[in-house]
Amino acid sequence: MQLDKIVNYHKALADPTRMRILLILSQGEMNGQKLAERLNLSQPTVTHHAAKLREVGLIKERRDKNTIYFSLYPYFIKQHAEASLNFIFKGKNEVEEMDPNQKLKESVMRNFFSKEGKLRSIPAQYKKKLIVLQHMVEQLDKGKKYEEKEINEFIKGYHEDFATLRREFIMHEFMYRENGVYEVNPVEMWTRWDQVK
Repeated sequence: MQLDKIVNYHKALADPTRMRILLILSQGEMNGQKLAERLNLSQPTVTHHAAKLREVGLIKERRDKNTIYFSLYPYFIKQHAEASLNFIFKGKNEVEEMDPNQKLKESVMRNFFSKEGKLRSIPAQYKKKLIVLQHMVEQLDKGKKYEEKEINEFIKGYHEDFATLRREFIMHEFMYRENGVYEVNPVEMWTRWDQVK
């Protein structure tokens, strides 16, 4: 469910009169005039609040000649409530959902790096490997010249296979090497994982 729908659902509930309308209708269908009497409100006021609840699908109405009857829409009430819980506790129904690339990046960070920040394994999939390499290179200082030994120690902080990862940095243009000295390339030169098909 879209985030704006969840928000509109809570906006519709954020009024004591509307909550009382739902409570009364939970006992069964009722026409607008009786509802107004029960709430001690004018009929136009009840109609206004009922319209807000109807807009988000919490109540439905039916017309019988000149009388409008209101009743709950339990399915949507439950659906909105569950969507709210899922959004808060599971993040499932976020609809301004992150784009697929962002989701992939978060998945890679979660699956390939331990809580301590160690790289569990070098991803075999090209795109995932680029995400890992980029994350690591982003921790280095741009403009600083590194001796090979320094780069090896830096990589060992993540993974023992420093030779492979160091080579990958060069191959994918995250870094360049000259006379055993390494430097981070400008970002524009990096192989962009988010542009890999």
